[in-house]
Amino acid sequence: MTVPEAAVRVEELRRLIAHHNYRYHVLDSPEIADAEYDALVRELIALEEEHPELVTADSPTQRVGAPVSDLFAPVTHRQQMFSLDNVEGIAALEAWQRRLVRALGREPQAYTCELKIDGLAVSLTYEGGSLVRAATRGDGVTGEDVTANVRTIESVPLRLLGEAPAVMEVRGEIYMPVSAFAELNARQAELGERPYVNPRNTAAGSVRQKDPSVTASRRLAIWMYQVGYLEGGPAFADHTGQMEWLRRLGLRVNPANETVTSLGAVEDYVRRAQAQRHERDYETDGVVVKVDALAEQAAAGFTAKAPRWAVAYKLPPEEKTTRLH
Repeated sequence: MTVPEAAVRVEELRRLIAHHNYRYHVLDSPEIADAEYDALVRELIALEEEHPELVTADSPTQRVGAPVSDLFAPVTHRQQMFSLDNVEGIAALEAWQRRLVRALGREPQAYTCELKIDGLAVSLTYEGGSLVRAATRGDGVTGEDVTANVRTIESVPLRLLGEAPAVMEVRGEIYMPVSAFAELNARQAELGERPYVNPRNTAAGSVRQKDPSVTASRRLAIWMYQVGYLEGGPAFADHTGQMEWLRRLGLRVNPANETVTSLGAVEDYVRRAQAQRHERDYETDGVVVKVDALAEQAAAGFTAKAPRWAVAYKLPPEEKTTRLH
């Protein structure tokens, strides 16, 4: 195979692998068997080994790189990653809505309801469609550069699909699936090692490993929940439209999200979230409620530490029973 022929095939393989990653991780609807997918990856690896000049940073073969430095470099977020105010109980949720109505002068047109994932908040920066940086939330202004480790997470696209914006900073929550946590602790038991305490702390520790291959072995995943900064992209009227666009770009957005038009529907979502919290392969500790219209978000504004247009409804802690012997 000539170099030009190899270059064409390499691009075709990368496109196919990106497509099948999207089908598997975003749509949860794979089109080919794992063995067929693995064959595509092996062919790409072989061609890149034969023609190293064709290797690029956003190739799916480049997820796991060299160990990171002793310190994670500080990263300043393009837009502050605010924390959210918490409410507990329906009465507190209704009080938040009354404050929101006072700030807007009317009831919002719609709300989005999103499961609050018990994980690690990060920002991902894409330039020209390629992932160039991943950072932890940190104090909301400055986080830590964890790009090398986040690149190893299969559900994080190294290159976006379709027509990508010039620059985009998007926020998400990295988590460890419950099934992956169980598998990890089963291996710990086989080795006679102490078990990990919970999926949330294990996910956070996995992202801050000095060796990206350790992160890669932990089967982490991500749900995206917000566009923090956008340059050279389309204009949107609401948060729901932004999330649908992120999904088309190949980013993973939780299908459990819902857009509703009344606080009563929000309360119904909260009740269902609590009833179904053990039916999913990830841990949740609440529901994030947001004003959907971006113009209404801007009108509501922020306090010193949190947006007025969003709130985290905390689910009650789960009761644990201790048996006395």
